Amino acid sequence: MSGPIRVIVHPPSPTGGRRVRVDGEILGLAHNLTDVAEFLRRAGLEIDAAEVAQSPWIEWKGGGPERWGVEG
Repeated sequence: MSGPIRVIVHPPSPTGGRRVRVDGEILGLAHNLTDVAEFLRRAGLEIDAAEVAQSPWIEWKGGGPERWGVEG
């Protein structure tokens, strides 16, 4: 893969969870950091769930890694 990898975790959906994209491709709807790490693993990017929140190459839109659903 050439160039930097672009990972975007989108804002929480109205029903909970956050869409995850890598280089424009939707990987799925994550409900926690473990889900994000698993989607990235399946895409060939090895990262531990504990490192997902701190990774400089993951862009968090609509809130940081602590937001997963709609707050009441």
